[in-house]
Amino acid sequence: MHAKLHENHKSIKTLFTKIGARISIPTQQSLQNMNDNSSIAKERASPGSLFLPALAISNFATGPLGVLITLLLIDIALTFEVSVGVAGQINTFSSVISVVFALFMGILSVKFRHKSLLLIGLLCVGVSALGCLLASNFNLMLISYSLSGVGTAMVFPMVITLVGERLHLEKRGNAVGWIIAAGSLSYLVGAPIIVLIADIGGWRMTLLGFVIPVSLASLLLALIGLPSTSREQLTVNKTTYLGSFRGVMLNKSAAACLAGNVFRTASFVAIVLYGVSFFRQQFLVSTDSASLIIIGAALCYTLGSLFAGRLVNKFGRKSLTVLTALLAGIFIISFVYLPNLWLSLALNFFGTWFSGMASSAANSLTLEQVPRFRGTMMSINSAALSLGNALGSALGGLALVLFNYEVMGSILGVMGIVAAILFYFLTIDQPVPQKP
Repeated sequence: MHAKLHENHKSIKTLFTKIGARISIPTQQSLQNMNDNSSIAKERASPGSLFLPALAISNFATGPLGVLITLLLIDIALTFEVSVGVAGQINTFSSVISVVFALFMGILSVKFRHKSLLLIGLLCVGVSALGCLLASNFNLMLISYSLSGVGTAMVFPMVITLVGERLHLEKRGNAVGWIIAAGSLSYLVGAPIIVLIADIGGWRMTLLGFVIPVSLASLLLALIGLPSTSREQLTVNKTTYLGSFRGVMLNKSAAACLAGNVFRTASFVAIVLYGVSFFRQQFLVSTDSASLIIIGAALCYTLGSLFAGRLVNKFGRKSLTVLTALLAGIFIISFVYLPNLWLSLALNFFGTWFSGMASSAANSLTLEQVPRFRGTMMSINSAALSLGNALGSALGGLALVLFNYEVMGSILGVMGIVAAILFYFLTIDQPVPQKP
């Protein structure tokens, strides 16, 4: 009897052991691990109510200097007694500096906290605006404005990287759309304010009355609203710097995204830098009317970015990027050939709309290419964007010096089509997340 009870007890114990193995009854250590994982999941799902606004305003703050250059490029050229084509090289030089520093950011993003790099970048933008305010000649203006390229090279990749670290895949596309839209909102909001202030005190006063205060406000919001670090970043810090670059550049799809973004950004320069000058010189549009054109274009770009942010999960990042980059390039080519102001303006707005969609979709696609080295990937992508900006500014300015706006629009528009081809044939998209 005793032996039988002992055998039954042993059988019951064995049964419970098997059941425990199947249902993984948690130990104290596993409970701790579950708590840690739950904490991480909660952190990723709810990074804070100010998280996305802080990122959006940070990207917004990098825009006002560009608005000033776009809207008042002719006025700046007159101040320093240079041609519009030469004055446009302010943007070229800044973009070249941005390319170099963005590559350096590939190292810094591995070593330092992403929030700290973002804050330093915002500070650089503010110092750049102060330098432009005090510039007494064109060379000083060139050097001062180039510091904004350093700031942009730090801010934008860290903003997008933080989205990838803190938000789930299905939420990233919409977040990127809002961030890209915030950058274009700096044109929508900044254009009328800059014109108003410039009418009162000239283009320098816009720096003191608008650009610098925006930089300081974004710096404060980022300081308060962004988390200091993340577990994913600590994992990346254990890798070698060279390994992070190799992981990005040896990935064919990632490299194709970078190349596509170079050409896509170069194409958009025809609108964002030279578009207003085109309407002012070809159709004798006043500065006040030019500001309305910028507002309309910024509204199109903003809505396009937000629209694309909602479509990436439905149609896929790659498909949306290819289609919108192709259409943007076609409209950029066409708007400079029409002799009618309103028709030309309509095509310009279509080109801006699809450029906004392409920017949102392409950055979402790029963000998902090399998750392990996301900070390095987005820093190199920032270099690619700056390189595209510099390439478009240089080729566009050269075309204006040697030829005319038609040649400028054709060269840069074709680059958008080339970008679409690269994205179509060489990139790979992450699977679209399905709703449960």
